[in-house]
Amino acid sequence: MTMPTPPQLDAAFAQVSGVIDQLEGRKVDLTKEPWDVIEKAVIKVLGGPFNPQQMEHQVVALGLATAFARRLNADHQAFWFPSREAAEGASLGFPDALIMLSPFGAVMDALASARLARLDDVQKDIRTSLAQVKFGAGGVMGGAPPRLGPEDYMRLFDPGFVQIVALDPVKAGQTWTTPPERLAIDVRDAIGRAAKLPPELKKQMESQLLTALQRMEPGKPLISQVGRAPRVCELVGLLFGSAASTGSAPEEFWMDVVMPLLFVGTPEKFPALEGQELEAAKQGIDPMLLFLDVVPYQYKAPDEDGLLNAFPASSLGLPHEGFGAIQHLRLVKVGADALKEPLAKFDEKKTRDAIARFGAEVKKQTGDVTPQGHEEAKQMLDAALLLLGDLKRVIDSGKDICVRRLTEAEAASEPALAVVRQALSAPRIILAT
Repeated sequence: MTMPTPPQLDAAFAQVSGVIDQLEGRKVDLTKEPWDVIEKAVIKVLGGPFNPQQMEHQVVALGLATAFARRLNADHQAFWFPSREAAEGASLGFPDALIMLSPFGAVMDALASARLARLDDVQKDIRTSLAQVKFGAGGVMGGAPPRLGPEDYMRLFDPGFVQIVALDPVKAGQTWTTPPERLAIDVRDAIGRAAKLPPELKKQMESQLLTALQRMEPGKPLISQVGRAPRVCELVGLLFGSAASTGSAPEEFWMDVVMPLLFVGTPEKFPALEGQELEAAKQGIDPMLLFLDVVPYQYKAPDEDGLLNAFPASSLGLPHEGFGAIQHLRLVKVGADALKEPLAKFDEKKTRDAIARFGAEVKKQTGDVTPQGHEEAKQMLDAALLLLGDLKRVIDSGKDICVRRLTEAEAASEPALAVVRQALSAPRIILAT
């Protein structure tokens, strides 16, 4: 299986390899020589104890992480896949078993302990896990399991989807300060009362949600254990505290289509096409895409360093102070003032009309050119308008607004979780005789 390496890792590998070769006066193969031999050279490069805060030392770690990844690729066909939570922007996956590894994290741990040979232990553990899958009952009796690829890992592990949530701070706060065993009782009851869920799905959700809560330490508030299980804390807080939410979509779709569509609004006049835009129109690019690219914003958008180009960086915060204990925050409280005016004036029919009028103007300048990808552009517009309708309801809720990052697999499970969420908030009917 091919394993394209992220460019920044290739660059770090080349830099570290070149420095070590120069210091040692010979070619040192970082992908084959024993780690204890490489470590002697690395000590010279570092010039002292490893300091993870020092940029030069981080480059050394990235270079060694690339070397470690290449060894795993050679021995186990490991491959890179994009992962926004990994410090290097990507993680390693394995085709024969669901194992995710951050080579950079493994190298950082090994350097911090002044023992690069720990990487051999990591590789041994991976080899053992792969053998258990290959020679276990499922592999021997049931045939070889389907091989996994980068797309499978991205779906499961890369939080590339975004959902915007209205969070009730009181309900969420009460949830996060409640011990997990008490929350598990309510979750089990809600799943049982969720009539719309088929029995098989109920069993699956009980296995996942309740098992996760049962693994937490009883008697202690859930939020006090956020460092141990951040995703569990986020999900349970959302189960009890969500007042409204949008659908989920890739982060790039929010940034490139949804938010620009909102801030452009419904102008009466449009700029004349010229230069590259005019040439693109003549080549058949769909007018909807041109609309987003060339029509000026009617409403002021936050600076581009903000989240989703819609929420200023200065407005970002924690949904609960306890989340300050984790490094990769997927649930971020945001200020939505910039969205209030454009959303108050948002009208789906007027937006469609504005794009249609713009398309007519484009046609006057280009003649009878048949747009390419019109059906795909229509689907994008339909999805964006649906999300904007959801977003308006979320902002109008008056609750705390949070941006939630989630994986594609988590996004796919949202409809079932919504049923459980509804059961949690529904009144319980007690019959008395």
